[in-house]
Amino acid sequence: QVQLVESGGGSVQTGGSLRLSCAVSGYTSSSFYCVGWFRPAPGKEREGVAGIGFDGATTYADSVKGRFTISQDKAKNTLTLRMNSLKPEDTAMYYCAARGGSCARLSSPYFGYWGQGTQVTVSS
Repeated sequence: QVQLVESGGGSVQTGGSLRLSCAVSGYTSSSFYCVGWFRPAPGKEREGVAGIGFDGATTYADSVKGRFTISQDKAKNTLTLRMNSLKPEDTAMYYCAARGGSCARLSSPYFGYWGQGTQVTVSS
């Protein structure tokens, strides 16, 4: 059974930094996968914030480009999201998700495995 467990959320002031981690277990696919971070969007499904594929290729939402960095440690089955220059609009519950396939569509309906989320709050 695939399990994803997020950690690292918290509260910071505008301009601060946080690092989110996601421990992935039970995922047996050794190739052609995508893991990513999502957050709720007003009136929409969860929006993809950042994703990374089996080949290390990354994709980011325009709103976080240059501020967030996604990485993975395959040996430890861990996904990390480093968030810098945080803004109040980054405040959300952040979810780790995984799917078989590419990150070409970083869209929540394509992801079948989800964590419980970790809260990020940015105050002005």
